[in-house]
Amino acid sequence: MMELLRPSILFQVPRRIPVGVDLTSNARGLCFYMVVAVLAICCMGPMLLVHPFVLIADPYRRGFQHLVARTWSTPTILAFIKVEYEGLENLPTPDTPSYSVYVVMYKCQETVSVLAYSSRFVLLVQDTAGRDGYEACDLFCECLKRCMNLINRGASVFFFPEATRSKDGRLGTFKKGAFSVAVKTGVPVVPITISGTGNIMPSGKEGILNYGAVKVVVHKGLTGTDAEVLCREARSVIADTLDRCAD
Repeated sequence: MMELLRPSILFQVPRRIPVGVDLTSNARGLCFYMVVAVLAICCMGPMLLVHPFVLIADPYRRGFQHLVARTWSTPTILAFIKVEYEGLENLPTPDTPSYSVYVVMYKCQETVSVLAYSSRFVLLVQDTAGRDGYEACDLFCECLKRCMNLINRGASVFFFPEATRSKDGRLGTFKKGAFSVAVKTGVPVVPITISGTGNIMPSGKEGILNYGAVKVVVHKGLTGTDAEVLCREARSVIADTLDRCAD
């Protein structure tokens, strides 16, 4: 009888949730990907139908594709992420276009969504300079030529100069491709710092979406005739801003 009255028998202690597992973040992540998938399916049809006409009427700036990208990204950002801006005056206005090379740190998949939501530009380029192999080199050179052609015809381009996503949230080494394009075309390099995306969707845990805010800082354009110097200056600007946002 006394054995039946022992608390360990009368009450079963529930199993603990494993450390690091946040059910709310997992649910948000699932909802996020569902919204992204539905919007992507809805936007794909109109974009494919209009694409041939865009190539004829607007082959370089491709404003309709950008409209579709914003239509896809806006609900996903507004529903799940708070975005703060600084330095928007450094972006060109639609009535006074200025063509530039934009360099951005790539922390997570949300970086592309934030850029599509907040920018006026279309082409995103991953800088592959410094990778081994003739095929990669040929592809990289062809990509740079295309970027210079687009800039000369009135478009701006984005580069991810680290060439890969940051695994630990730290700023990696910048490749020179974006800065070579800027020097050869005579346009400024505009560094953009995006802070907070790594905390919202940590590397290796892309299935979750934590609560948090993202800050986008658009810096003043940098000009010069030396790609190495521009590369160092742009990285220094972004690194200083990341340190300031972390404080």
